[in-house]
This record gives sequence, structure tokens and C-alpha cells, in this order.
Amino acid sequence: MPFSATNSRNAISGAKVFTSSISHPLTMTSVFTHEFNTPIYKGKTSFNTGLYINGKFVEGSDKNTIDVINPATGKIITKVAEATSKDVDVAVAAAHKAFETTWGLNMGGAGRSRLLAKLAQLMEEHQQELAALEALDNGKTFTWAMDVDTTFAIDTIRYYAGWADKIHGQVVETDERKLSYTRHEPIGVVGQIIPWNFPLLMMSWKLGPALATGNCIVMKPSEFTPLTAIRMSELIHEAGFPPGTFNLLTGYGNTVGAAISSHMKIDKVAFTGSTLVGRKIMEAAAKSNLKDITLELGGKSPNIIFNDADVEQAVNWAAHGIYWNHGQACCAGSRIFVQSGIYDEFLSKFTEKTRSLKVGDPFDLDSYQGPQVSQLQYDRIMEYIQSGKDQGATVHLGGDRVGTEGFYINPTIFTDTTPDMKIVQEEIFGPVGVVIKFEDEEDVIRQANDTVFGLAAAVFSQNITRALTTAHRLKAGTAWVNCVNQLHANVPFGGFKQSGIGRELGEYALHNYTAVKSVQVNLGHVM
Repeated sequence: MPFSATNSRNAISGAKVFTSSISHPLTMTSVFTHEFNTPIYKGKTSFNTGLYINGKFVEGSDKNTIDVINPATGKIITKVAEATSKDVDVAVAAAHKAFETTWGLNMGGAGRSRLLAKLAQLMEEHQQELAALEALDNGKTFTWAMDVDTTFAIDTIRYYAGWADKIHGQVVETDERKLSYTRHEPIGVVGQIIPWNFPLLMMSWKLGPALATGNCIVMKPSEFTPLTAIRMSELIHEAGFPPGTFNLLTGYGNTVGAAISSHMKIDKVAFTGSTLVGRKIMEAAAKSNLKDITLELGGKSPNIIFNDADVEQAVNWAAHGIYWNHGQACCAGSRIFVQSGIYDEFLSKFTEKTRSLKVGDPFDLDSYQGPQVSQLQYDRIMEYIQSGKDQGATVHLGGDRVGTEGFYINPTIFTDTTPDMKIVQEEIFGPVGVVIKFEDEEDVIRQANDTVFGLAAAVFSQNITRALTTAHRLKAGTAWVNCVNQLHANVPFGGFKQSGIGRELGEYALHNYTAVKSVQVNLGHVM
């Protein structure tokens, strides 16, 4: 398991709860209905395809739609409403109204906790449906979506439900004639832009701390993978969150994403995605109202395997580190450094392990890797593979497509690389790993840190002193020892250098969504 799942009272302290018993919140848009009849899951889903603004599903202001593509076939699944900057304005106005009237400081922590706990319960009740939707428009396997994405997403919402009534400041001692204390207040209206690689999971990472601390949200999911976010909007509605507390706008980055980043009435923006887009968001935030930002960006994570590592375990973890989620993970261990004493043995066993991973339909029980998310991403990965060949690296395994339909790529191993190659320096975001031989600790630490990124790293050694010393010297926000891709709702995650600003998860994420106010009360000082 790459992620470990962490396994309220109903009293709401007088707060008003908004509930709905209808199947779809005030439908003004088309409804997507799909019957899943697969070997691993059979079931039906039906939900609106519109924008979710102020507790209602509505069409986009220009009444245009976006095609949602099945990456396993390349064919259209459905169409969803396309938002514009005008819709951003409407959503922001709704969010501000909610913040000033029914949410923010108007809803106590116990009330926010109850609603988040209810949302987690609803997600659990619809877990298989949500997992199937992830597999349908993202291409990840249904098994992984069940075991990791949906389980961890539920866990995260439930974790922040526990924090909602524990957001507080502190009394600060100054002197006996003054009372000084701090308040941790919600920032206000926050814009959140989530990626396509873990649609539901990244949604939960953003929703949980923002709602727990009392903020209102205007969210944009990726146009490639909007289905779980839209379905979640219905569950948020059913849970009873006040209208305007959460708003969802399906649209493109250069329109909706840009409008959110530069909006003068959005107080903060949180983004997960590429470093390139992160720069644009940071620039827009600075040029508009200097809004607060949280950025979780790209990576080129080193995976260091010393001579004294357990080779069998290192092979299994390394394969999981690069090929899980089709290599479409910001923390993917794409640079695999192996010490010279075990290099040949490791490469042989790693090759065998990679060959054993089945690439196939996301709804097949034995599929480990599904298709890449889109034609665009497929082409991008294949361009990197060609670049590796052109620059003189050896394609040790893979490097080609699978089948004739969909966006499938064989797991790929490159050897004989040099530090200046694009496949060594740049984030590929696909099932492509480079295996690099190293001699000693100083050599590998220098190579591992030779990157603009600093999101994650891994070290494999049975010498705990060596492992920890190396982990501490690596310039990365997360360092795994004898494992990879281990994340928990209560452990912070984020990057150094160009891998981002701020932290997701844990208590640390709450700091992203509160403003600290100092209050000083004169109890006896006389002028």
C-alpha cells in the first residue's frame, strides 16, 4: 500500500444545517448516466454535468461544453459545462456571501466538524462509485482507486473533521495590566486548482483544511478529469454545507485558472500541478491583490540504493516508486541511483519485475498500470523517450506503446545516461525511469541534489546510520527510508526549491488557511 489510511458528535452548537433530499441539486443542466458492467465492478452512476455555484448546478455563462475523454479508448465519455471568467465572478460573489452570513466565523468549529464528518460518511457510502469514476476518466486501475485514492481521500476529510473545533490561538504573557492573545481566523474566499493525476485525492487535500478552518472555496478541477469533482459536489450538497461555501467550476487553465489566480476578491490560491503553471499562478497572485499562495509542484525524485540494501525489497519498492499511477506522480522515484556493488544484480531483477507489471484495462483485476491520462500526456512522454534515445541513452526496456487503442505506454527503463540529459533533469510524468550507477555517498548525494526540484527522495540501506545521514543531507521535503510513496493524512507533504511553497496534510496544512490576529486589551495602563 503506497498510502496508509488513518482510521462526532452530531451537536452543531446552534448552527443552521442546509440539507436536501432531492437526487440532484436544482438541476438546470444535463445529467450524465453511466452503467459500469466490468469484471471488477458493476454499478450505475448518475449526476449533473454543470457548474456548481451557490448550491445549484448551472450552465456556463457562454453555454459551451468540454469533452471528457476515456483514456483507455480515446473516445468521449460525456460533455461537461465550460466555465468562463464571468462564472468565476459569480462563484466568488456567492462564496463571499456565504462567508459573511453562514460560514466563516458564523459557523462554529463543531458545526464544521459535523459537516465534514458527514461528507466523509457519504464518500464511504459511495466509495466504489467514486473509484469507478476515477478509473473511467483518469485511467488509473479501479483496484488502486479503491485501495488508495478513495480510501485516503475519505481518511483526509475525516481527519480534518477532527481538527475543525480545535483551531485556536493562544494567550501571550506581556504584563499584569494587559491581556494579549491571538486568533487564528479563516482567510476568506480561497481559490483551489487541482490536477488530473489524483483528482479525488487532491480535492480532499484541498477541501479538508480549507473547510475545517472556515474558508469558502472556488475550485477548478482539471478539464481532463472532472467527473469525481462534480459527483463530490452533489455529496457536499447532500452533506448540508451552506450554499456558496463550496463552488466548482469546470474549465480551462488559461481562462478559469487565470481568472482565479488574478481575481481581486479571492484572498488565497492553492495549486497542485507543474512548476511552469505554478510560476504563472504566483505571478498572477502577485500582480493582482498579492494574495497568499500554496504551491505543490513538480519533482524529479532520487531513489538511492546502497550496496547493503535488501535487493529484493529495493527492487519492489523502486518499481512501485516509478510505475505506480503510470508514473504520473509528482513524487515518482524517477532517478534510481544504485551503488556499483549491486548494480548488475539490481538491474537484472528490476528488469524482471518491470516485465511482470501488466499494462491493461483499468477495470481488469490483474492490471497494474492503465493508460496515460490523455493524448497530450502520451505524446509528451513519447517525446521524452525519443529525447533519451537521441541524446545517447540506452532503452534497456520498453519505450513503446501498448496496443492500438487508448494512451498506453510500456514501463520503460533507461541506462547509460549522463547528468545533462533531459530524461535525467526534467520531470517526465510517465512510466519512465533512469537507472544510474554510483560509487560512494558523496558521489550520490551530489548527483541526487543536482536538480531544481526538491519534493521527495528515498534511501535504501540496512545501515540505519547511513540511511538517516543520507536522508538528512538530501534537499527534499519528504525523505523515505526503505520505502517510497508513503503518505498519511497527519504527516505534512511538500517541497523544497522549485517543488513548491507550503505544506499539504497534517496540522501544517491548517496554517495555509488561517490569518493570525493579535488582540491586546488594556486592563490598567494609563496615559
